[in-house]
Amino acid sequence: MIANPVIITAVLLLVQPGALAFLILSRNSMTHQEITASAILQKTAEVCKARAEQQGQNFVTPNPLTAESLAAACSSPQSARNFRSAISEVANRNAWVDARRFGVSEFHVDDESILEGRDVITRGVDVVKANIQQQNFETARERLGETMHTLQDFYSHSNWIELGNRSPFTSLIRPDVPIDNIADRNTPTCRSCVDDNCTGNILESIITERKLTTGYTSQFNPFKPNGKCSHGGAFDLTSRFEPTGGINKDGISSEHGDLHRQAAGVAVSATSDLLEDIRVSAGDNDFLRLMGISQTFNVLCIVIDTSESMADDIVEVRRITSFIIDSKKGTTDEPSDYILVPFNDPDFGPLTRTTDAEEFKRQINAISPAGGGTDNAEMSLSGLWLALAGAPPRSEIFVFTDAEPKDVELRSTVLALIESTKSTVNFLLTNARSTRRRLSNPLNQIYQDLADASGGQAIEVTKDTLSQATSIVEDTSSSALVKLFFAVRSPAKAENFSILVDSSVTNLTIYITGISPAFTITSPSGLSQSSTEANGTLGTIQTVGNFQTVRPNNQNPTGLWQISVSSTQPYSVKVTGQSVIDFSFDVVEVFLIPHPGYTVLASRPQTTAGGNISVVLSVTGGDSVKLTEAAAVETMGTETIVGSLEELGNGEYLVTFGTAPRGSFGIRVTGQSNSTGSSQISFQRYSSTQLRTSNVSVTAVANETWTPGTTFSLPFTVETSQSGGSFSITVRNNRLYNMTFPSSLVIGNRGRANGTVTLTAPSDTPSGTDVTLTIVATDPGASDFNYAVLRLSVVAGVGPAMSLSLSLWFIMIVSFLNQILHL
Repeated sequence: MIANPVIITAVLLLVQPGALAFLILSRNSMTHQEITASAILQKTAEVCKARAEQQGQNFVTPNPLTAESLAAACSSPQSARNFRSAISEVANRNAWVDARRFGVSEFHVDDESILEGRDVITRGVDVVKANIQQQNFETARERLGETMHTLQDFYSHSNWIELGNRSPFTSLIRPDVPIDNIADRNTPTCRSCVDDNCTGNILESIITERKLTTGYTSQFNPFKPNGKCSHGGAFDLTSRFEPTGGINKDGISSEHGDLHRQAAGVAVSATSDLLEDIRVSAGDNDFLRLMGISQTFNVLCIVIDTSESMADDIVEVRRITSFIIDSKKGTTDEPSDYILVPFNDPDFGPLTRTTDAEEFKRQINAISPAGGGTDNAEMSLSGLWLALAGAPPRSEIFVFTDAEPKDVELRSTVLALIESTKSTVNFLLTNARSTRRRLSNPLNQIYQDLADASGGQAIEVTKDTLSQATSIVEDTSSSALVKLFFAVRSPAKAENFSILVDSSVTNLTIYITGISPAFTITSPSGLSQSSTEANGTLGTIQTVGNFQTVRPNNQNPTGLWQISVSSTQPYSVKVTGQSVIDFSFDVVEVFLIPHPGYTVLASRPQTTAGGNISVVLSVTGGDSVKLTEAAAVETMGTETIVGSLEELGNGEYLVTFGTAPRGSFGIRVTGQSNSTGSSQISFQRYSSTQLRTSNVSVTAVANETWTPGTTFSLPFTVETSQSGGSFSITVRNNRLYNMTFPSSLVIGNRGRANGTVTLTAPSDTPSGTDVTLTIVATDPGASDFNYAVLRLSVVAGVGPAMSLSLSLWFIMIVSFLNQILHL
């Protein structure tokens, strides 16, 4: 049986020698997240200022310096959401190192592993630069966060600050500069602390000779070389043996906590220097794109069936994409990336991604409909899988097809990528069947399920009415699109829905998808319009196939709207608008030992007896935007669970739910804002992505460096809180590299089983290629599954990583125990 996930993480960290670091959650000390965010804001301000001066423009550094204020100062206010998201991605991956880099001292510069730590940093910088060159910004952010952690830990774990230094040790980011002043293993470095007072416990000879040292630490092994400093803290067993105490500056209550602020300040400067090194290599434009700041940043992603029967549909896709490109050129809604994935039968792909709008037009114009097989089924999920793996997170993806999926076995993998990337998928289906109930095709149910999971729509139309439905592509290609409400009713039931629309919202749009639902919409002023009135007192209702679009003409939609729906068939209700106020979220795993922190999950949250589900929310819209409530809302029902809300600062909140709704659920937030003037407004937002909990967990950590022409091994673990049995394993990588992995794992009484995936990168793989790997484990009854999604990098010229897997650490621990027992 699996214990509470918080306890599991705590236990794992107890046996890891290198898990201590600047704190992750703290009220009084500067955390890794704050150090990272501060450095990113400062460096981004410098880059924006330099770019403005080059363009002959004036730049005023905002005070206070926030994601919103800096995005505006950088002449890209619409980038605030992406900028904040990029900062969070880097900072959260920084914190990930404490929770997932098990037992590897060089990742934390413990045990005098200064040279090894420098190798981790310089290798990481190489990987970041290679990924930026390939425009793989998401993977670059992950590696950047990991690299920053090691760099920052040096200033907390070493005696650099005690030596009187108040500027960064630049040799740490320069592999060509020797570091030869490290105390050797036989040189004592510390004396014991006296009565918990560790001031002056570093030996005078070390200070005088300006020798570098770091503390030794272990939450399992109490032994360290004679005379060496310990890291310190309640969970460092080495600190209880001579010389006792420690030298860490992780927080103000640490043994050298009086130097915490100085260490954190130098860590900010060192992180800024690392960012400058990356900026010089990448150039200002790509550096700003890495940070989510761009004049344009929407993505137009089209996944299209190219079989012979799709000729008319392809003509319409050419029309709508050309219209979007031409009409949005030069505006903040102009796409920054264009992605195209073709599919038919038996082929799918490749994914092409370009920043050139005209090139994208040429690619779509070059599509020649042909083939498609004889069974009226195409590789639609394979095409969608490639798009989800290759598009940026939180993308809007549009799938055009007139056929059922031939590759239904990809359903779990596609769901895993929808949930982990938080992308929205809309299907435009031209295989509708005429019946007495209007238009319906039961073969589209899998598309409906995937659309519901992503907060999108499965739109069924005929080929001659497709052009009336493609307006949704234009509607969603807005940089400020927000979701005000989302609900699915399957099975159908009559229900009244309430939607709060605040004064920051413009372009209010209501979508109702279903077979002939009857509905009535009532505005805050009391005016009503029914589904039978195409033009009424509230606005226009456009109906095409199973898709109804309501566009209110009220110029002031502020207030509480009511939507009453009656239907005998399943339906969905979605309300969107444009606003600067929005939020994003990550499901996290909270750990308490050796200090409070969290790491972002790339899987479903686990269902365990008494276990909490934790979510970190990031809110955009200005400093005056404050959340008052966060709730988990059942997608297909009315169950709502309100979580406990803890403000972390800088627009972030930690929400803890004691349990989760049955089935799928989304996140709803409510709050207050003064951003539109002196009067306070109330707002409400919904997440697009719908979540599920699982009784299964899949964990995997990449502990190796992957170079072209080599085989990469990735151990993974499957655990369950229910009865065991044979779990089916499915592994896919979006580069289609050769792989080996077990097709099943038998889980016994202990509730876990281990497996290994091996992948081989071709020798001609371009350096900086990212690989999205998805591992899915399904229970024996195929009623539950979970997954792990990893972004791997293939980088040429990077030496092997010096790291140990978790399983190897357990082997070492058992060996050590046996030695102790036999003494």
